[in-house]
Amino acid sequence: MAHGTLYLIPVTLGDDQIGKALPPDVVALAQGLETFVVESEKTARRFLGAIKTAKPVRELTLLTLNEHTTEKELPALLSPLLEGRDVGLMSEAGCPGVADPGAHLVALAHRKGIRVAPLVGPSSILLSLMASGLDGQRFTFLGYLPSEKGARGQKLREIEQASRKQRETQIFIETPYRNQHMLEDLLATCHPETRLCVACNVSLASELIVSKTIAEWKKGTLPDLHKQPTVFLLLA
Repeated sequence: MAHGTLYLIPVTLGDDQIGKALPPDVVALAQGLETFVVESEKTARRFLGAIKTAKPVRELTLLTLNEHTTEKELPALLSPLLEGRDVGLMSEAGCPGVADPGAHLVALAHRKGIRVAPLVGPSSILLSLMASGLDGQRFTFLGYLPSEKGARGQKLREIEQASRKQRETQIFIETPYRNQHMLEDLLATCHPETRLCVACNVSLASELIVSKTIAEWKKGTLPDLHKQPTVFLLLA
């Protein structure tokens, strides 16, 4: 029996309009699927309801893959694919497999000889880099930095040094309720001439993308980033 295809389905980054974030052919493909591996069932049901799937959302099969999923549980998530059914993999926001537990399932799918098909959609990381004005030829995505203040400060110094040495944009994110602390630590730690871009609520109506030197940031009123999805980009 031929295996199904694992489709990597991007979703909107918030409450923005489906038609503005996703191409029609991506939406059409997702509408026709009946089995999904999702990071958050609640978020997935809201998205699938918004795109109006061919089958009622309550009748769809939703399998959960999140930060608590163990490696031993991954093979069961591939069972529908091994039985010949196509499956959609969805993150809670943006593109699956990028800063997302879906990468583990994708890796296993490759080992099992299952076709993996990425679909076009929004990535807050790449959209932020595009809009930052920082170096898009050389960049590193670091994911989350340490949550403890001292360790975070040390990591920021290391990141700035690496950026200066490599002439490379450093990109990282933070848990939304710690965003304001991250911004304050960046301003307290980094060199005045280091360039910092803050990209908040990317693609939403409340989008805010500001790119300035640390010295310039210190002169103005800081944005309120508390509980707002934000990407930080730094170039020393």
